[in-house]
Amino acid sequence: MKKLIPILSIAVLVSCTNTTKPNLANLPQNIIPSSVETTPPPPIVTTTKYKNTTNKVASKSKTGVASWYGNEFHGKKTATGELFDMNAMTAAHNTLPLDSYAEITNTENNRTVIVRINDRGPFFDKRILDLSYSAAKQLGMDEAGTSKVAIKSIAPEQALKQLQQQNQSVYLQIGSFRDKKLAQDLLVNLKKQHFSESKIASSSSKKTTLYKVFVPIQSAHNASNLNDKLAKLGITATQFVTETN
Repeated sequence: MKKLIPILSIAVLVSCTNTTKPNLANLPQNIIPSSVETTPPPPIVTTTKYKNTTNKVASKSKTGVASWYGNEFHGKKTATGELFDMNAMTAAHNTLPLDSYAEITNTENNRTVIVRINDRGPFFDKRILDLSYSAAKQLGMDEAGTSKVAIKSIAPEQALKQLQQQNQSVYLQIGSFRDKKLAQDLLVNLKKQHFSESKIASSSSKKTTLYKVFVPIQSAHNASNLNDKLAKLGITATQFVTETN
């Protein structure tokens, strides 16, 4: 089965500020978006809210030693509140803004990946970045454990553009769950709301499986339209994912 790797939460390329009252009639109550006041708040929705992406992002590079983390933390909460996915293209950094994006280059072999900063760390001296297992593997440093890297902050629009230039299929992830039934409930309701191409993919480690609900996108404009429609249902938190074998 192909897996969906949450590379980015590039989020919409426009701000989701739709003020239309959320239509929650067809959404399961245990997955009401966090933008709606509920008591208690939904405990397992792992998407995050995104800011307007028009702010400029510094492009200065920094270099240092990176490490990676995986199975032990798969399914645990990150600093953004979402669940850590070892198969996602994400990273932990102590100073870069959460939900910002960075281009990481392994200076020992010149491999490059794009990651989203969704956690804080590493907590070891002389290390500047903790990569997810998937990001480390693509950089060719999973076996060594550490490598010298260059970190360059990039804007969400640039990150999406680079992925499209690499001919990667990009999808809009709507939710991520530990409970498969909750993902299935969301899928059924999305199809009722005419999101007919919605699907479920899984991401597993030895102990935990995450079930992710997503719809395909073709462009930034398409992603913006999808998010506008989702906002009318009260779903204002999404992220981009890409497909890998």
